[in-house]
Amino acid sequence: PHSSWASRGGRMRVYLMVFCLICCTANGQVVYSIAEETERGASVGNIAKDLRIDAATLSARKFRMITGSSKQYFNINASTGALSVNEPIDREQLCELKSACLLNYELVLENPLELYRMEFKVLDINDNSPSFPLSEYHINVPEFLSPGARFTLPNAQDLDEGTNSVQNYTLSPDEHFHLEMQTRGDGSKYPELVLKKALDREQQLVLQQPLDREQSALQQLVLTAVDGGDPPKSGTAQISVRVVDTNDNPPAFDRSTYTVSLLENAPPGTLVVKLNASDPDEGSNGDVIYSFGSYTPQKVRQLFSVDPHSGEVRVNGTLDYEEASSYEIYVQATDQGPVSMAGHCKVLVNIVDANDNVPEVVLTSLYSPVPEDAKAGTVVALMSVTDQDSGLNKQVSLRIPPGLPFTLNSFKNSYTLITQGKLDHEKAAAYNITVTATDSGSPPLSSQKVIHVDISDINDNPPHFEEPVYSVYIPENNPLGALLCTIKATDPDVDENAYVSYSLLDGEIEGLPVASYVSIKSDSGNMYAVRSFDYETLREFQVVVQAQDAGIPPLSSSVTVHIYVVDENDHAPQILYPTSTNTSAALEMIPRLAYAGYLVTKIIAIDGDSGQNAWLFFHLVQTSDPGLFRVELHTGEIRTTRKLGEDSAPTFNLTVEVRDNGEPPMSSSVAITVAVVDRVSKIIPDTRRHFKSPSNYSEITLYLIIALSAISFVFLFTIIGLTVIKCYRYSLYGDSCCAGFCGVRERCPAEIYKQANNNIDASAVHMEEAGVIRGGPGGPDQQWPTVSSATPEPEAGEVSPPVGAGVNSNSWTFKFGPGNPKQGGPGELPDKFIIPGSPAIISIRQEPPNSQIDKSDFITFGKKEETKKKKKKKKGNKTQEKKEKGNSTTENSDQ
Repeated sequence: PHSSWASRGGRMRVYLMVFCLICCTANGQVVYSIAEETERGASVGNIAKDLRIDAATLSARKFRMITGSSKQYFNINASTGALSVNEPIDREQLCELKSACLLNYELVLENPLELYRMEFKVLDINDNSPSFPLSEYHINVPEFLSPGARFTLPNAQDLDEGTNSVQNYTLSPDEHFHLEMQTRGDGSKYPELVLKKALDREQQLVLQQPLDREQSALQQLVLTAVDGGDPPKSGTAQISVRVVDTNDNPPAFDRSTYTVSLLENAPPGTLVVKLNASDPDEGSNGDVIYSFGSYTPQKVRQLFSVDPHSGEVRVNGTLDYEEASSYEIYVQATDQGPVSMAGHCKVLVNIVDANDNVPEVVLTSLYSPVPEDAKAGTVVALMSVTDQDSGLNKQVSLRIPPGLPFTLNSFKNSYTLITQGKLDHEKAAAYNITVTATDSGSPPLSSQKVIHVDISDINDNPPHFEEPVYSVYIPENNPLGALLCTIKATDPDVDENAYVSYSLLDGEIEGLPVASYVSIKSDSGNMYAVRSFDYETLREFQVVVQAQDAGIPPLSSSVTVHIYVVDENDHAPQILYPTSTNTSAALEMIPRLAYAGYLVTKIIAIDGDSGQNAWLFFHLVQTSDPGLFRVELHTGEIRTTRKLGEDSAPTFNLTVEVRDNGEPPMSSSVAITVAVVDRVSKIIPDTRRHFKSPSNYSEITLYLIIALSAISFVFLFTIIGLTVIKCYRYSLYGDSCCAGFCGVRERCPAEIYKQANNNIDASAVHMEEAGVIRGGPGGPDQQWPTVSSATPEPEAGEVSPPVGAGVNSNSWTFKFGPGNPKQGGPGELPDKFIIPGSPAIISIRQEPPNSQIDKSDFITFGKKEETKKKKKKKKGNKTQEKKEKGNSTTENSDQ
């Protein structure tokens, strides 16, 4: 069931009732009883079993529970038909004072439409305690009232019904009253406070003995109502019984004689004594009026007065110790009862001669303001003191509060206020010095005078910066005049001594003055950028800011400001290898028999930014054969994903994008043409492939020259070392080192290679490893360490190397050209062939097996005949050829 049906229960109920009268009949009714406050989830019954409905069909038949209540108190489990409590029920809130509390629900089922009625009887539990309308009740009982009087008490209410309602009343134990019950005509009971005597079925409060208000003016009783629940609950009310008074007691003073000492100079209105007479009666019977007694003389009545209500005796005239040293005052207290009663007392007043003049401080001279650098002992003020009394009452002493940088010096009745400590205007700009003068009278009298002393400021504090060091971070490419930071310095001095101005101390940053980089506003301390900073040029620098006040002489302090230029992603990745132009793509070659995972080439790129802005990611954005190549995301290596087929295309076009990690990211791309090397005639070299713009690689050229020089030095050092070792080995066998190279003896292929390599002039091919010719089923393979483009002479044959970045050695395979009539068979080698892209001619000879010179194959190097023809070409072609050679050497070095 859903709570939305309950909110629309009234209207849906009418519609469903009309529909049921037309199309269906009510099939039955079930009644459940449930105790109120039953917890949520408690089981009530099983509606499917009670109504004999298949529980499995409840959901399919779209059952609904409809009720007129605003809350859905019950739930039906759609799978089992179990009926449970959805929300606890408060019977007293739901049905108030109704004797029977019923909830009516209707269960509606569709397919076919059926209507069942459910009735829930909510049973009462004892969950409410009896309570009285008021927490306290008051009853007035006259004093000395005879026993037997009755006083009605309030009823308690209980929201529960039946035996859970109020069943009995009890009264707290008391010696004067007891409780009895009385029944009304409808059978309800109420309590009464009754005199002690035999009574019928009444609840009454009974007075057992006479009351005396003076002994007990208020009786506190507790009335308790108890219900019949199990366990029973109760409620209480406070019954306050007040005894009404009669005038049966006279007023009485707390003492019969009062003795008071009074100073002779007591002014009129001075309190002499406060009399206190009490009457245990209440109301007007206890109200007391004070007045002079009949024995008080008229002279005393003129000097003193008595307040009729408070009993205060005050001075009403001028007293003189020499005229009278004591006075006797007779006072009476009278109550206001119907028949008044009175009490009497005597007040004895002794007059005392007193110190009635206070000392007076007179300020003669004041020297203010005092400079804060005044020396100790500087006179600030001159004072004198007077007292109109005589004797000890005339002797006066002066003092000031402790902790002040001042002290007093005295000479008879004259005093000087001088400095005794260091003054500091910043700690205290002024002092309010309270001078207290006290005489030696008993009791001593004193007076105070406040002297205001100002402290004048001097310039003794330099400006103080809020931070010991300032660090400023500004993104590069900032606009001119950008606010870098605000330097703040404070000076505890005042006026012009506290006025702070800011300036930049002289200095240089990369040979230029500081003012050409930043500026500072003298009054506010705002620092601005004079130029736009470039992270790649200047990453950080520091300036010194001086804060100076306007005092005389001025004081200053300085602080260092570190300015850090934050890198922005303002450089796109720069691809170093391979390169392509707007009209041609970079050329890379792979063998047709390349395996899956074969390294085609490696993209080398750099980024002028730093940090995550320089993180480079490589993506293959376009390819003529999707799925054949993949690019490593972080290394830029291009590899094959599968083995090439025999019928694969001769070339593949790739576009690789290099993207940095900046925000927003910047990218560069390179177009690569991958040629499948099978026949020389099938590959047309692109002479523009190795063209590089000097402007793009001006910085790289120096690095390459240094790297090549270092490699050449290491290679030369290695050759010299090997030569020394070989000579040493030959010397062990008695041969000379020269004989190992010049003599006629059987030599290994490595020696042949070294000799051939030594015969190559500066234009010959430079090889880093010995080449080894090995025979195979498809012809001899030559191992070479370099990669060159195909030869332009198709009849001469071709040497096909596998091309790829990171390959340790490349296998060169020789094939005869299609126009060459000599096609070599298995194990046969050509007399000579040309290394593609190189001006060297390689000659390979195979001596007969019985040859005494060498049984191994060896190679020699020489100039190509076509070199002379090329000298006749235009100067531009020569330049282009040199660039191609240099680029080929660079590629070999990268690999």
